[in-house]
This record gives sequence, C-alpha cells and structure tokens, in this order.
Amino acid sequence: MTYAKAGIDDSKVAAAHKLLARKLQTTFIARKGKFGFPIFPIGHYAGLIDAGGDQVLSLHTDNVGTKMIVAQMMKKYDTVGIDCVAMCANDLICTGAEPVAFLDHISLAQPNRDIVGEIADGISKGAIEAGMAVVGGETAITPELLSNRVGDLIGMAIGICSKDELVLGDRVRSGDVLVGVASSGIHSNGLSLARKVLLKRHSLRDRPSGLERSVGEELLEPTRIYVKPVRELVGRAEIHGLAHITGGGAFLKLERILGLGGLGADLDQLPEAPGIFQLIMKEGRVSDREMYRTFNMGVGLVVVCPEPEVERTIRVFKKHRQEAMRIGIVGKRRGVRIKGKSLK
Repeated sequence: MTYAKAGIDDSKVAAAHKLLARKLQTTFIARKGKFGFPIFPIGHYAGLIDAGGDQVLSLHTDNVGTKMIVAQMMKKYDTVGIDCVAMCANDLICTGAEPVAFLDHISLAQPNRDIVGEIADGISKGAIEAGMAVVGGETAITPELLSNRVGDLIGMAIGICSKDELVLGDRVRSGDVLVGVASSGIHSNGLSLARKVLLKRHSLRDRPSGLERSVGEELLEPTRIYVKPVRELVGRAEIHGLAHITGGGAFLKLERILGLGGLGADLDQLPEAPGIFQLIMKEGRVSDREMYRTFNMGVGLVVVCPEPEVERTIRVFKKHRQEAMRIGIVGKRRGVRIKGKSLK
C-alpha cells in the first residue's frame, strides 16, 4: 500500500503547490513599498511579511484533514481542535516566530451545538498551550458540500518576531546536528493511508497486539505542540533551522530548510518507530521509504544546530517533558537519506 493508492499522490500535490506559488507570488507587487510587503517567497512553513521597523509577521493556515473522519466515527470531537491549533502553531515556530493569535473555520453539514462545543474545547486548550488568543472565526453550514456529513476544521494563525530572530534555514551548515523531538503519535498526517490499512482488519475499538490502547484512541491522540521549548531556545541558543515533520513529504520537509544552502540530511540515529507505525507498516505491507515519506515515525520536530548546542537543546525539551535525541547530521550531498537510502 502507498499514500498515492490511498488517494493522496504527493507528486501531484507538489506540482499543484508550485503552480499556486508561481501564480500567487504575482500579488506581492500590491504591497511593494508598503507595510506588509512579503520578505520571503511562498513555500516556507509560513508566509512572512514586513511589519515595520525590525518586526516580521508570520502567517499560516492548516487543517485537521481526514482525522475528522475518525472523530466522527468515534463520536469524539474534543481533541481535533488541539490538532488544528498545533498544525498552525508548529509551522509558525519553524520561522522563529512567536504565535500570538488564531482564527478557526468550522464547516458542518448541519448545525450541531454539541460537536461545535467539543471542537471549541480543544481549540481553547491548544491555544492556551501555544500561547495564542483565539480572536474570531467562521462557522459554515454547507450540507451540499458535505454530503457525507464529515465536517472540516481549518485554522489560521499569526506570529511575530524580530528580523534577528528569523530561523529560515539560511544559516544551516554542513556538519550541523539534527536533533529530533518525539511526537505524541500519528499527529494529523497520513490518516488516509492509516485508515485504509488498519480499518480493513480492525474496528476503531480493537486493540491489536503492539498497541496499548484502541486503534481509534491512537489515531485521535492530539498533535504535540512544540511552542514553549522552541520559544525558549530561539534567541538563547544558536538554532540554524527548524522542521515540523508533517504531511506532504514528512521527513522530506527537511529539504525545505536544507535546500537553501544546497545541503542534505543523513538520518542514521532515528529511534524505533512507535507501535502504531509498525502496525501500519506490517499490515499494509508499506515500505520503509513510503512510511518515512508519509508519517512522522515518532519524530514530530527536527532542530538543526551546531554541535556545541546539542546538549542544551536536548535539555530544554526535556525540561518541558518532551523527549529529544540526536538523529543525524547535515551533509553536503543534497536530499534526505535514512540509513543511507534516499527518500526520493
């Protein structure tokens, strides 16, 4: 089984992204010489605009994806709001920005006070963890668009930092160390492939060998929010790059920050993948390459730093009860390799 066979062809998604970026960057001229002029091309973890003086605003939008299908099947919506916040906040911090505000967009086939209330509880919990105020949003009732009755949950967030605090990957050097930070589970990516594989043999209530809880509970585990330890590191340690390991390539996302200097990553010290990933791999006969292109495999964030900063970086995450470990090194050869094998 592959992600493409599950309905998501990453190569086609990447082509669509390139088309969108090329067309939409023509709008940059509208802000030339004015407040809000973009200072970096489309394609990083967030959009960056000049906010005057030495300040930069970082903007990002994301959604929970087909995790909403699992929430519907489990009749449990109180954690997907955390995922929505996390997907936005974790991308913002990969530019060095401090997340400050959040907007939500909830789409439902029919008005449902109970579902909206559960989603709002999760959004509130996630926003407080990420240090953001939720300042508004939109609730859309669109029965014809959502004939299957599964809702959609989208977030938009804004962050701020000084130009000196920006972390874009342009300072990454060959020999820098890659420090991986543990994920809480599957997070909010690869759910289409996970469902295709796991629900062929199991119900969401089943607890297969190798899992400590049910399939549904594993899939709904909310995305870990990395804001607090990253904010503690930025400005106090020499951090050259930050990569949120999410969908649309998973570990290939490292190319987003390493490619600026024509560099690559060799990941030779990755931890053993948690049980949920091993189960998907075994039951779906999914290759190593496909797994590391689709899932976080237990590593939700990668920090790129010089050797002298490694121990401090690991200590800061441990202080925030997040496990961190050395997982690889930056090299002069382009691409991302897992134990010598290319992910391309």
